[in-house]
Amino acid sequence: MENTIHTLVRYNTWANKRMALRLSNLSNLILDFNLHSSFPTIRKTVLHIWDAETIWLHRLQGQSLTNFPSKNFPSDVDPTPFVETSEAFEELVTAWTDVDLDEVCAYTNIAGTAFQNTRREIVMHCMNHSTFHRGQLVTMMRTAGVESGFESTDLITYFREI
Repeated sequence: MENTIHTLVRYNTWANKRMALRLSNLSNLILDFNLHSSFPTIRKTVLHIWDAETIWLHRLQGQSLTNFPSKNFPSDVDPTPFVETSEAFEELVTAWTDVDLDEVCAYTNIAGTAFQNTRREIVMHCMNHSTFHRGQLVTMMRTAGVESGFESTDLITYFREI
């Protein structure tokens, strides 16, 4: 099972790099275009992915954050910091064996509520969460008028390329 988890974090980094490349070519007008989705703009959706990956990475390292990392970012911040976090997540998780992945991780959420999950459950949740919001980003970009430059971030495309 560890190979599956390792594959998921590698895929996440690959997909986030592809998304970051596409996002880096968008204007602030597009990044901040008000849309109806889970988050109101492309930039805020990307920052949500980054927040979540950063928060979960810290939890896996034994630290529970009390604020969202992007809380104090200026509104025009670079929307691609999630690539570095994805790489750090991948580096941490790919060093783990099945025994490590089955260890229970105790943490608190931003509100201070205590939880426990295995590392495996946390990684699976976080990778699924990022995939969900990357899909939203594609829809949001198309809604905002971005018609081209999309490379597939599908898992099968990742498998074909590796």
